[in-house]
Amino acid sequence: MVFSSLTFLLFFLPLCLGAYYLVPQRFRQARNLVLLLFSLVFYAWGEPVYILLMVFSTLVDYGHGRLIGRFRSRPRLARLLLISSVAVNLGLLGVFKYAGFIAAALSGLAGLPLAPLELALPIGISFYTFQTMSYTIDVYRDKVPVQKNFLAFATYVSLFPQLIAGPIVRYSTVADQLAGRHETVPQVAAGLQRLIIGLGKKVLLANSIGQLWQTVRDTPVSDLSVLGAWLGILAFAFQIYFDFSDYSDMAIGLGRLFGFSFEENFNQPYRADSVSDFWRRWHISLGSWFRDYVYVPLGGSRGGAIKTWLNLLVVWFLTGLWHGASWNFVAWGLYFGLLIGLEKAGLGRWLSRLWRPLRHLYTLLAVLAGWVIFALDSLADIGRYLLLLAGLGGASLADAQSLYDLSAYGVLLALLTAICAGWPQRLAAGLERRWEDRLRPAWRAMVLLLSTAWL
Repeated sequence: MVFSSLTFLLFFLPLCLGAYYLVPQRFRQARNLVLLLFSLVFYAWGEPVYILLMVFSTLVDYGHGRLIGRFRSRPRLARLLLISSVAVNLGLLGVFKYAGFIAAALSGLAGLPLAPLELALPIGISFYTFQTMSYTIDVYRDKVPVQKNFLAFATYVSLFPQLIAGPIVRYSTVADQLAGRHETVPQVAAGLQRLIIGLGKKVLLANSIGQLWQTVRDTPVSDLSVLGAWLGILAFAFQIYFDFSDYSDMAIGLGRLFGFSFEENFNQPYRADSVSDFWRRWHISLGSWFRDYVYVPLGGSRGGAIKTWLNLLVVWFLTGLWHGASWNFVAWGLYFGLLIGLEKAGLGRWLSRLWRPLRHLYTLLAVLAGWVIFALDSLADIGRYLLLLAGLGGASLADAQSLYDLSAYGVLLALLTAICAGWPQRLAAGLERRWEDRLRPAWRAMVLLLSTAWL
């Protein structure tokens, strides 16, 4: 089940809200139970078998958290328990997400006759394993109290608003809210507004521009023109942003409907003026997770330039691998690790002296090149596509298909560019200050009506 479906919007969500608010607010654990049960139904709707895997992961980290808290006075044992918890979580990821990739890599590189495992990827496993790992690590570091209430912990792990597409919500963010949140009418209204915005971004924007990317993707790279290649990668850049950020918008909005406050996950990333700045704005919860649980423990930028470079490459290798079990994702991660390393080594200081539009142009070109690596799974196609963007490789500047695509999608591309630049938002904010009571409800209602009509 996905948020942008009529099943979710017209049946699941109203039933969940109705059952939740039928329970008096003072019975907090009963409300948590309602959320837990509906979250399990939500997950089982798509993957009834793998719900057992999520329950197992929940039991493992709940138990390890209790044991780490109990044996905190015995550092060695507490550390062994932490290692055990992390090993189980990474083992689950390794088996269900990376076993096929590892087998294929060993078979190709070492000539080992390993048959890849044909396992379906459990929905949300990359998100909920990182969440549960952050809990046990923070308990070990004594940054959060041990959660002794299994119902509260299970609700945190399985909470459907952020279960399948993030943001990665750390336990420390919602620990107090699990036991003491207070739902208010303004909070619920804000949640509905955010949900509608996310739905509109997904249905009206991401899905629409995704059709252009699909058209380009279905064309062999060797048959693309330069204009077609540029239209394609721009479409992909917009699609992945509006597709991913809309789920974060909807997750944050849904969380507010039930009294939870999740942290923001995107902050206008295409307005960044360096690659480092881009990654402070894009998928913020993932970047901060790797910073706090991998980069800083490795030593961060302490220990000299070589150590910093190694730490960055490790983090970005893992970041790429987190996104998918394929060599292009590894290359994508290392590409950004290299760019961020160069910016730390001096490129950033040089860029800071440039005119801001030039810094912005550099960032956009670097990010678009990264999206080529991300989007194409053939390293040969990646190389050919990058040459096309540079006007090399002997392809025509434009052909009939690319000119048609430009005429069909040019207005939408211009609109998405304006949205990413923040122009409509500033205009809307000015209008809402003058006619807030009338304009905002009408605008949200129109987006909701159009979005549901498109489903």
